Amino acid sequence: MKTKFSEDIIPISDLKVNPGSIIKQVQEVHRPVLLTNRGRGVAVMQALHDYESDVEERAFMKAVIKGIVDLEEGRELSLADVKKHLRIK
Repeated sequence: MKTKFSEDIIPISDLKVNPGSIIKQVQEVHRPVLLTNRGRGVAVMQALHDYESDVEERAFMKAVIKGIVDLEEGRELSLADVKKHLRIK
């Protein structure tokens, strides 16, 4: 998701005036909006579904990386050991 600076950086005063249009924007375009105050970024607004997806994706990628590190450092179990630990026949 690439930022469109002409659309995705919004003064916080615009949020105060018309919050509905900004909420609609983040839900429709699936890009976060950077809210600014006096020209400086102060917050990011993102659609809830997009935020939840991002959180899940980050958690998944962390788990994958941890698994790769575990393999490289010799921390691995056989399939039989995993099944036994999880009580799977």
